[in-house]
Amino acid sequence: MKIKILGTRGEIKPSAPYHSKYSGILIDNKIMIDIGEKEFLKYKPQVIFITHLHPDHAFFTRDKKHFYEIKIPTYAPEKYENNFVQILKKPKTFLGYKITPIPTEHSLKVKSQAYLIEKGKQKILYTGDMFWIKKQYQKKIPKLSLVITEGSYINKGGRIIKTKNSKPYGHTGIPNLINLFKPYTKSILLMHFGSWFYNYGAKKARNKLKQLGKENNINIIIGYDGMDLDLSHITD
Repeated sequence: MKIKILGTRGEIKPSAPYHSKYSGILIDNKIMIDIGEKEFLKYKPQVIFITHLHPDHAFFTRDKKHFYEIKIPTYAPEKYENNFVQILKKPKTFLGYKITPIPTEHSLKVKSQAYLIEKGKQKILYTGDMFWIKKQYQKKIPKLSLVITEGSYINKGGRIIKTKNSKPYGHTGIPNLINLFKPYTKSILLMHFGSWFYNYGAKKARNKLKQLGKENNINIIIGYDGMDLDLSHITD
């Protein structure tokens, strides 16, 4: 698989060169996962999968007048206005790729799910925003060539808030995500960066992430807008 990283900025105001567009990736010029910017449609994917209906992952929830312009089959964890978005609940094959939805924990207001994409021996997991994957769903995760996940918070624990009923929501920290995914993969690509990344400055932030990779004996890849990645070059 060949992967293009389309955008790496979270829902924050700061931006930096190569880290200014909202979330999205393109696989083999066919499958798009998350569509944080309308301009991503120029790649003309054949199918779109959305991790959750927040505007930095689904631009049309911010600018609703444009959602009707998407004439491409689009799937998400829940429906959106006039059944424009279809729900994917079970594994299904699209264009020769097996796509399996993996429910994630993130928001109180919208449902969220990661996507396991498999073709031949290559397997990647794209999570979108999250703070946890329940044990029952972790069992569905095989050995992976690559995990693509979020980098909202550099601190351990991230920012998880609990309601009065003790129901959590938010984002966990990058150290927690590394611990969660390192039993399944040797390579983790980080994107969807939060304010810490821009406050550090891109160079210092990248060095910090590389150091975390060394400490955990895992290959940390720092995503940037427009990055091209050939999965055949990554050892699983």
